[in-house]
Order: sequence, then structure tokens, then C-alpha cells
Amino acid sequence: MLQSRKIRREDPAGSHLPDEIAASTDGAGPEHQAVLADSVGLALLVVLDTLTPAERLAFVLHDMFAMPFEEIAPIVERTPAATRQLASRARRRVQGADTAPDTDLARRREIVQAFLAASRNGDLGALVTMLDPDVVLRADQTVVRIGTEAETRGAQQVAGFFSGRARAAKLALIDGVAGLVWASGGQPRVVFSFTLSGGKITAIDLLGDPATLSQLDLITLPD
Repeated sequence: MLQSRKIRREDPAGSHLPDEIAASTDGAGPEHQAVLADSVGLALLVVLDTLTPAERLAFVLHDMFAMPFEEIAPIVERTPAATRQLASRARRRVQGADTAPDTDLARRREIVQAFLAASRNGDLGALVTMLDPDVVLRADQTVVRIGTEAETRGAQQVAGFFSGRARAAKLALIDGVAGLVWASGGQPRVVFSFTLSGGKITAIDLLGDPATLSQLDLITLPD
């Protein structure tokens, strides 16, 4: 049985070697390249070992073996949408996007809490300062059906979407990580999952699929 459950937003598929590693292979002999390949392989194994079993499976099967998420989902016991999130989380870890400051749970909570306050107060300027210039807001099909665009890009556009809204959203722990949840009738309806890098919000995923939500560990927190 798979253990941990994590959700985060989708990034473009594919990872690349850092430029300095790629450059060091130019003109190198077979022996040097073999040693370098071993080093990169070991480094990747170390990173993969930090992932949860579900994240590791989703990432390896999709990114390395090009298996579609619809086929991976039954293996990791998730919906295709949740499986995509697992692979995205793993990909960011492998690519080094999850830096140490942004994995600090207290700091994440401060940023998400400040985002919620700025959204409720209609503070467009504050929202923009918290967002990466290339931030992306994504909504799954369930949320799209209730009137949200599938994707919105850019700090001004995303800030404009949230400014003066999210009044009914609550601060929550989503699989142990700070996020937001909107509930109705005592049931969670939409989860707001945040991706942070360099102290900025780089992505927000709106998840409303009931099957996905049922697989999350949600704990509502006081504002």
C-alpha cells in the first residue's frame, strides 16, 4: 500500500542536465563520460529516494517511460489528475525547484495566509508582489464547469482573478502543506494548492474533482 500523498501543480514535461554538466561532456573521452554518467545517475537516485513511493512511480513511469497518466493512475491508486500532480511534484524536486526556504512549512503558511488576506481585502498590489511574474493558475475540469478558466498566466492576471474574492476560503493543511480550501455543507468543494519557489508563488492549482479531494488529508486551520 502506498503511503504519503502530496499534490502540486503541473510543470512542462521533461528535465534537463544543468548547463555546466552538459558542457563538461563536450570533447570528453568515453572514460570521462562514463564516470560523469555514473555520477549523474547516483545523484538522480539520491533525489528519487527523497520522493514518496507514489511520486516516484508517477515520475518514472511518465517522464522516463512515457506512460500516460490514465495508465499510471490505477498503479498508484489515484485519479489521472492526482497522478499528474504526483509526477509534477517529483519533477520539480528532481529539477531542483523546491528550494530549502520554500519547503519550510511555517514560511509556506505565512505566504498562503498573507495571500488569503490580500485576496479578501482586494489588495491587488499585495497579491502581485507575492506572485512570480510567470505564475500560472490552473483549474481542473470540475472547477472549470463552475465558471473558472482552465488556465490563467501572469502575475497581474492571476492577482486580478483573486482580488476581492476567496472570502469563503479557509486556510488548511493539505497533506501537511499549507493551502486553502473552500467548503460547502461541511464538504470540501475546491482545494487551492500552491507551488512556491524563491519565496514567490509560481503556480496555483484549483482542484475540485471529488475523487481527487477524497484522497487528500485536509485539516482546516483558524485564520
